[in-house]
Amino acid sequence: MRRRGALRLVLGLAALAGAAAARADAPPTPSDRATTSHSFADVAYWSKVFDDPKRDAWQKPRELIAALALTPGSTVADLGAGTGYLEPYLAAAVGARGSVLAIETEAPLVAHLRQRAERERLANVVPILASFDNPRLPRAGVDLLLIVDTYHHFDHRRAYLPQLAAALRPGGRIAIVDWKPGELPEGPAPDHKLPPEQVIAEMQAAGFTLTAAPTVLPYQYFLIFTPTTARPEDAGS
Repeated sequence: MRRRGALRLVLGLAALAGAAAARADAPPTPSDRATTSHSFADVAYWSKVFDDPKRDAWQKPRELIAALALTPGSTVADLGAGTGYLEPYLAAAVGARGSVLAIETEAPLVAHLRQRAERERLANVVPILASFDNPRLPRAGVDLLLIVDTYHHFDHRRAYLPQLAAALRPGGRIAIVDWKPGELPEGPAPDHKLPPEQVIAEMQAAGFTLTAAPTVLPYQYFLIFTPTTARPEDAGS
């Protein structure tokens, strides 16, 4: 019954998104902008927020990572890694032969990610300082791109999302976890949230298909996408 319910959710959201999908090359519009913008440079403050032990109860990091079905040896990019809350779980999932690219746009956070990786002996975690309009990911170098509580911070997403597509290896995926609409016990104010239908529509316009929607999180939707059509580099792999 759970599988049937999840499938109905995927099909229902995809149908709504299909009606709302916009052209990928459309100029930026107000709906294409970040819903909120503020600095994350205060590492001490954000460490208290992101690494609060109480977060485990609703973020369910083990269940989240398990739902991604990562293969040892994979390369995962955590886009918007924050203070590195998920890095230990990702590092364990991909193993010593894999890599976790911890991507952030704030230099103090990147320094913190490096220090944390060294302190926790996470040798396969590689912090990367990205630009706000460029994730600085290696072309065709990532098996999974994970975006947790960060998608609504992206500005001019129609221009940004194709850069994420270019970073995926053949068979690569993008997983987006963001906040369900409305007032909830956890998460930002309702006007800072993006409905899942809009996320799906924007991803479809960028050339992706929704392939799964795990229902393991109480306050966040969880959407997994794959490229809709094979790219030229895929055909030669």
